[in-house]
Amino acid sequence: MSNKDILNEEIEEAKQAVTSIDWKRKLTSRKFWVAVCSFITLVLVACGKTEVEAKQVAAIVMAGAVVVGYILGEGLTDFASMSAGTEYEVYEEEDKE
Repeated sequence: MSNKDILNEEIEEAKQAVTSIDWKRKLTSRKFWVAVCSFITLVLVACGKTEVEAKQVAAIVMAGAVVVGYILGEGLTDFASMSAGTEYEVYEEEDKE
């Protein structure tokens, strides 16, 4: 087996690993977002930013994670309801004059 064949085989394995990631589960994982915040914070401190700036960036990332988690959670709930045949009732506010 040549080096080129080995490299192509490794590339295919890497592609399969990337496509098999459950991104919905990953993006709603608190552990994932804590790891992302830790990484960003450490990189910022290593680049000479202050601890306060690093904490602010981490707070922004975590706020974004909450939004992503909420949107995905609601989307999954809506999808499950639609799959189960549950119908939604839409209520409109009446104009009060």
